[in-house]
Amino acid sequence: MSYAQKKQLSGNRTFAIIMVAILQLGLGYAIVTGLAYNVIKKAAQDLKTFDVEEQPPPPEEPPPPPKDMPKVPPPPVTPPPLVRMEAPPPPIATVTAPPPPVYIPPVAPAPPPPPPPPRKVQSAQSAKGDLRSLFSPDDYPAAASAAEAQGTAQATLTIGPDGRVTGCNLVRSTGNGALDSATCNILRRRAKFTPARDSNGNATSDTITTPPIVWRLEG
Repeated sequence: MSYAQKKQLSGNRTFAIIMVAILQLGLGYAIVTGLAYNVIKKAAQDLKTFDVEEQPPPPEEPPPPPKDMPKVPPPPVTPPPLVRMEAPPPPIATVTAPPPPVYIPPVAPAPPPPPPPPRKVQSAQSAKGDLRSLFSPDDYPAAASAAEAQGTAQATLTIGPDGRVTGCNLVRSTGNGALDSATCNILRRRAKFTPARDSNGNATSDTITTPPIVWRLEG
């Protein structure tokens, strides 16, 4: 409400109050002076019908637009960022393949057993007869003679296909190392054999045991 409107309303209310006060004074005066009842009734009716009408305020005028205001463009409207919703991955279909057939390799037939080795049909034979004849008193080892050692030796000989002695193993010892070594050394060097033969007539290896060989000092 503008200041002019407020001032006009205040003036109207003051005027109404003054009029009411004058009427009240007039009534009092009429009563005091003995006016008739009609005068009082007339004054009361006039008082009731008195109405103070307030004039509506004039419409407010819009304020003048500001002069020389720079035209500011409206701020750019930035659209909200797009939210990309990633689609869930498609379900993985699980395909259960039947197990591959079990390959069972064929069982190869067992090879035939090797043929038995040819059977020995003839043993090795000494080419010089009795092996004890290969020894002489001159073969007596000096160490055994000095120790006055004596004894009997017996050996197992391995004969090769060529008839030569390829191995000597004492199965009976003289008790003296010199005599035992001399026994095998003489047999390896001097013994000659006719090789053994198999069922096919081929020469083959053989094993023989010598007769007891006695080492004795001569008195």
